[in-house]
Amino acid sequence: MFPPSKAWPSVLFIVSLARIASASLPLVDFDRMGQVGLTGAFAGLNFFDNSTPTSFDPSVSSLLSRTPQGALTSIADTNSGGSISSACAMNNVYYIAGSFLSIANISTTYVASYSPSSGAFSPLGSGGPDGPVNALFCDSNNDNLWVGGHFSSPGSSVAVWNTKSNSWSPPVFKGLNGPVRSISPNASDSSLFFIGSFTTSFSGGATANNNNPNVPYSKGASPFSSSLVPIPLQDAEVVAAPSSTDPQYSSIQAILCPAGPDGPGSTWLAASGNAALITVRTFTAMSAYGIRLGNTFLSGYGTTAFSVTSIPDNTVQSLTYVDPSTGQNTTCTSNCPLSTDPSILYQDFIFTAPVTLTGVQVTLSEWKGNAPGLHILQLLSSGAFASAISGQNMQSCYAPNPSNVAMTGTWSPKNANTNIPATLQTVLVTTVPVGTPASQAPTFTWMPYVSASGQYVVNLVIPGCDSFQDCALRTSVQITVFPGDGSQPFVSIVSQQVQNDVTVPVYGGPVVPSSSSFVITVTMSLADQPAGEGQNGLYELVAGNVELVLTSANTTSAASGVAGNGSSSLGTQRGFGLFEWPLNLKASADATGVLSNTSETAADVIGVDLYNALGTANTDSAYVSAAVQHPSGIIFLGGSFTFATGSLSGAANIVAYKQGSLVSLSDGGLNGAVASFALYGDELYIGGSFSDTQTPSTQGKLMGVAMYNVKTNSWSTLGAGVNGVVASIALSDSSIQVAGNFTQAVTLAGSTTSVGGFATWDIATSSWVNSGGFVKGNFTFVGNGTSSNGQEMSQFLAGNIQTMAKYGATGMVMLSNSGSGDPTVAPLEIQLGSSANASSSTSVTQKRYNHYRRRPVTWLSRMKIPALFRRQASTASSALPPLPPTPAPAVLAGVFWSNSSSSHEVAIIGGNFTFSASSSTSSQAIVVYDPVTSSATGLAGEQIQGIVRALDVDTQGHLYVGGEFSLTGTNANGFAIYDLVGQQWLTTIAPPLQPHPGSSVVVRSITATSYKSNAIIVAGSFAEAGTVACQGICLFDTTLKQWNALGSGLQGDISSVSSAGSNQELLVAGGVITLPDGTSANVAQYHFANNSWTAVGDPTVIPGPVTAVEVNNGNSSSIFAAGRTGDGSSSFVIFWDGVSWYNIGSDFQADSNISQLLMVPLQNTHSSNSIVESDRVLMISGALSDSSFGTASVVLFDGQTFIPYLASMSAQGTLGYVSSLFYSIANFSFGQESFLATGIVILISIAIAAGVVFLLALIGILWTLLSRKDDKLSRYENEEEDEDSIQHRPSSLLEHINAATRSTILGGQSPFHNVSAEKVEAARTGEAEPEGDLFGPDASNYLRATTPSDAIIGTMVTEEEGSRPAHARFSFDGSGEGELPMTAGMEIAVLDDKDNAWWYARNPHTGREGVVPASYLY
Repeated sequence: MFPPSKAWPSVLFIVSLARIASASLPLVDFDRMGQVGLTGAFAGLNFFDNSTPTSFDPSVSSLLSRTPQGALTSIADTNSGGSISSACAMNNVYYIAGSFLSIANISTTYVASYSPSSGAFSPLGSGGPDGPVNALFCDSNNDNLWVGGHFSSPGSSVAVWNTKSNSWSPPVFKGLNGPVRSISPNASDSSLFFIGSFTTSFSGGATANNNNPNVPYSKGASPFSSSLVPIPLQDAEVVAAPSSTDPQYSSIQAILCPAGPDGPGSTWLAASGNAALITVRTFTAMSAYGIRLGNTFLSGYGTTAFSVTSIPDNTVQSLTYVDPSTGQNTTCTSNCPLSTDPSILYQDFIFTAPVTLTGVQVTLSEWKGNAPGLHILQLLSSGAFASAISGQNMQSCYAPNPSNVAMTGTWSPKNANTNIPATLQTVLVTTVPVGTPASQAPTFTWMPYVSASGQYVVNLVIPGCDSFQDCALRTSVQITVFPGDGSQPFVSIVSQQVQNDVTVPVYGGPVVPSSSSFVITVTMSLADQPAGEGQNGLYELVAGNVELVLTSANTTSAASGVAGNGSSSLGTQRGFGLFEWPLNLKASADATGVLSNTSETAADVIGVDLYNALGTANTDSAYVSAAVQHPSGIIFLGGSFTFATGSLSGAANIVAYKQGSLVSLSDGGLNGAVASFALYGDELYIGGSFSDTQTPSTQGKLMGVAMYNVKTNSWSTLGAGVNGVVASIALSDSSIQVAGNFTQAVTLAGSTTSVGGFATWDIATSSWVNSGGFVKGNFTFVGNGTSSNGQEMSQFLAGNIQTMAKYGATGMVMLSNSGSGDPTVAPLEIQLGSSANASSSTSVTQKRYNHYRRRPVTWLSRMKIPALFRRQASTASSALPPLPPTPAPAVLAGVFWSNSSSSHEVAIIGGNFTFSASSSTSSQAIVVYDPVTSSATGLAGEQIQGIVRALDVDTQGHLYVGGEFSLTGTNANGFAIYDLVGQQWLTTIAPPLQPHPGSSVVVRSITATSYKSNAIIVAGSFAEAGTVACQGICLFDTTLKQWNALGSGLQGDISSVSSAGSNQELLVAGGVITLPDGTSANVAQYHFANNSWTAVGDPTVIPGPVTAVEVNNGNSSSIFAAGRTGDGSSSFVIFWDGVSWYNIGSDFQADSNISQLLMVPLQNTHSSNSIVESDRVLMISGALSDSSFGTASVVLFDGQTFIPYLASMSAQGTLGYVSSLFYSIANFSFGQESFLATGIVILISIAIAAGVVFLLALIGILWTLLSRKDDKLSRYENEEEDEDSIQHRPSSLLEHINAATRSTILGGQSPFHNVSAEKVEAARTGEAEPEGDLFGPDASNYLRATTPSDAIIGTMVTEEEGSRPAHARFSFDGSGEGELPMTAGMEIAVLDDKDNAWWYARNPHTGREGVVPASYLY
């Protein structure tokens, strides 16, 4: 109800409160407006279609789907108390598991399936798990769903659902004796890692049935072959012919240890149509056990058959290999097949026994497509090796470091012939005086790099003494071998008194692979009782090569455990937390008991090492929750565990298994439990309940999430993490999705963004970004989904949810047409943070909105209903309603600007927020957002301290900023100008705004008008602009850089401004306004033509302060206004039809805040009426509450019906607030396009062409006639123009000065001087006055001055006495020589007003002087 002081005029309609069912939403034509942005204080948005609930039961677990763009949709809920812990996708079906009894009201225990195409949930048969499920893995190759958890049937903690037979079964290994927390594949997807809190047992010597984890996995390799260290070929001669002419594929060296994937620079191709021969020569003896070949899979190339010939014996080698298709060993000699399956990275071909050779020839005899080619070529050693010559110990492929040597004493090189023709072996020798104790003699130690555990024979190669002719010097040496950490040394005595080259075995047994903490050592020293008598009192010791020959990859020593007991026992071994099962293994086993050694894999060794390192007591409380394998073979384990002894002492919660042993990560791991892994290249992303490394190194900035770089062994932060526990993380495209129990994501700079349990980290920009949807809850799972009917569901989320919205954004979204239904929403893809200016959130509680609209208005022709719209008996408010709360981050204003440097149209947004582009830079209140690149930058220079509420930009790239703020180091107060091109604040252009006493400046509106191209209208709450009294609204002249009052000014506060008229010659302002004549008019219009303010209609019927106005497409007879009644009891929306004001929205509740009214075009039409045309609607934005539809943030009005359009919510789940819609096309057309038939278009074109021809002919005739007329007129002199005409301007600067300054009369009464007729005539004729011409020929009174006024003032009176104030009635461009430009309302100082037509004046703000038309002043 409105105050009853006066009844409203005859209203034409009222709005009924009855509800009707909703139809589809109006199709707003956003594309016609250009780029469109919607801003406000919100974190989530829903269109008002009732498809997405906004509130949830937090006692249930809800499943949400997430599109690739991030939009969220609620799928289903579990029973009360239920939870969802895991999910996976297979064959367009999504499987969900956890601890629940029903989902979507379908009875199903612990596991269910969901079909995105039908939207239906189904139970998975009968006989499924009888307890909670923690983990799922979808094996689409075998149509199996692997299930892990804490149950006893159908298997112990592990079960399998076959999608073909639709039946449950236990796994072939029966299960595990404790809970399973996760199931993940190895790097090649050939086996599964079962992770949890269980133990495993293996009897006897374990057999490794899987490949060496330190080498990239391939099905074409075996555990044996993958343990052989490749021979370095960096210094070898490698020739391939004929090679491709393409330089990107012609280097054979590029495939010896390729740096990249199959492709340019990492692949060799033969010349088209030719077989190829590759020759490798090392010119030194070496022991080789096979060759490794990786095919190329480039289109049109590939080797299909080959053979290997050894050098120098020229023998075609018989090769044994694993057939990738069958897994069986196969033998070949010539035309050995090379797989063309792209999933086979390489194949290892093993000789029948190690061969001593100097090189090989590889013949590529058959191929597919154009020519043969290879991606990998490596020569495999017999196991491992080390040379006495350090320079020959080069780094092998996949090895972190080369073999090494160490020595005491002095050793010198010697060359020795070998039993292989044309080869030399370089050795080191030293001499020892006979009788020297062994403890004082020189020593030599070899430290060969060993890749994998196994049974090895260690051989010492001794060159024959005949080659050196030093047999008399030779003696015997002691060889000591340390094969593994904790193992006892093996000591033997070896004689070097050999005439020919010999290879002497010095150890046989298990060997532990090299690691950062241990390497196998072979040490040679003088024997305690040396053989022989020596020569000339000297013995000679010879150091050659050491070779390790792998005899079996089936040995796992308990000593490989980092903290093991040093035993090499082959008894039962126990493992903890990890069990690996190859997917192609069909043999039955029982993992709940003692497994045969034939079923233990290389990864199972990790569990054994983990058990030994933790100890029996610690495994009771520890658990492993996640595992992942890097392509390099490194396996990472995460969970809750701490090592107290051994080389891992101090490490906690995450370890790596590489080079055959468990190793600590840098800084000891993490200081809290690990829950989840996601691997992206060499970057391992980790989620859990930690805050820093175990040894603090990041100042607590690893809160809940961390990144570990596999290559550099270093930690990196994700901003500063999140403020809670992370339960699950997943990789989606190039971003990391983080789910858990937290409310904020934190940047390195310390700013925070509300995220409500789900956050997105962008890997490319290293920043927290908008997740696309909005949700608030405690999440237990996030994972990738499936696709159906061409609509990809990129991910699913699950957890206990409090509230959600389909679209999420920190205060801004971009809107565009979608073709049908709701518009396309593109959320702001950056995260805006809170700032020190954050205000408290609104206390309005969000309702679960109902989808109803108001009934169409009822026509009441000329019916008076004063009782309905009487004013209430209360004093009208003299102030605007309080601004609605805008808790940070909030975007309150925006403007589009074409950035010439990037050729992109960017959105400049302002509000109450911070933005951190990096850890070292933080922006306040304004950012420039590029929708094309989804990137943002702050403004350079000083940052705004406060809130931005209005923005505008001109064609020069000047950004006008308004709000309630200050700018450090300047006197800016609520208004500032920024040069976008020069990237600097223009601090001296505009004098600051001044507040009313006891208040602060608030600028709410900045607009431009086409009527005055050089003017910016600034409106809000302020008293003055500089020294210009222009309360509430002021014009800033961008050319003169000065403030001007509009007419005689207003009193009050302005909230909103809109333009009217065909050339925007009218300005309509709303607020709390008092006109110059004292009339209170909360909607007023300003006429630029006559510089005057008038009320719009009867001001007494406007029920209170106005917060928003809108002129319908410039029509001054169609104005909408909204606000709050004077007593604050209700909100209103009213309409001006050119005659009267009418109420059209009296049912908005008192707590409604209307921030903007805007006419927007439609793609379709609505029924016509006299209020709103059929091709448009009125968009009402703010925080709106209504008894019929609940709450909304945007409502559309078509002249008859209020249609709730969009609802928003804050980060706290309360009602959000939409501030404004802004767009890039300022003068878009409402008219909808229609097209004529082709034939009609052709006829019209012909008619236009004919008309153009006729017009040209007519112009020619007229030109001829006018030319003749000019000839006649030239015979006569032109008549003089009226001397008082303002068009009669002096023709030169001298005439201007003479006309304006000769015989100047100063002083006089306002508004004009009393000037006698004689003086006027004297001034016109140029005759001297009786007193004499001040500027006469004698120049007696002339003093040099920069302006005529300076001369006058300097010779006559002071400036104060010689000028008087005046104001410009109209604007004057002052483009002529000596003229002074001015804008309407501008104050100037008149220096000479003697001439009736032209007065000489000065701009007191700039000091500029010139003549102006006298009639333009008052």
